[in-house]
Amino acid sequence: MKNDKLIYTIIGVLSVVVPLLVAVLLFMPQFFKLSDSDFSFLPHFHAILNSSTAICLIAGLIFVKKGNHTGHKTAMYSAFALSSIFLLSYVVYHSQTESVKYGGEGTIRIIYFIILISHIVLSAVVLPLILLSIYFAVTQRLDRHKKFVKFSYPIWLYVAITGVLVYAFLQPYY
Repeated sequence: MKNDKLIYTIIGVLSVVVPLLVAVLLFMPQFFKLSDSDFSFLPHFHAILNSSTAICLIAGLIFVKKGNHTGHKTAMYSAFALSSIFLLSYVVYHSQTESVKYGGEGTIRIIYFIILISHIVLSAVVLPLILLSIYFAVTQRLDRHKKFVKFSYPIWLYVAITGVLVYAFLQPYY
């Protein structure tokens, strides 16, 4: 299509800039600190957003399997909107508040870090896949959409669910 090059460039830039911004926030907490406001409520909000995203993703799969394309679109756009709000809120939280450290020990600590590391890595990997999946759906290139969704959907669902799990692990330390 005519706009493909521009869209691919935008997706490429976002796919690099967003993970870099998150990395800066993880390795240099409060780098962009602007106020002394209390943002301690945001992790709870993030868990709600991630849970809601997972529900929308599952609903979207059910809708498409039943041939309800309107329900599928609504569920998937809702999942994307919720994930976008999460990302913006996550950036605000980590730019204004130091990260909470996990205090568990032993096997549970290892499990936590396996979940956390896979969540972080896959959240960076899935961003361009989601954006391309949506682009191909919007432009009615459903063959390409389906090819990308085979990868983006399970990763996106995993990231949403593990986001809630990371919150559950950290909840006692907030």
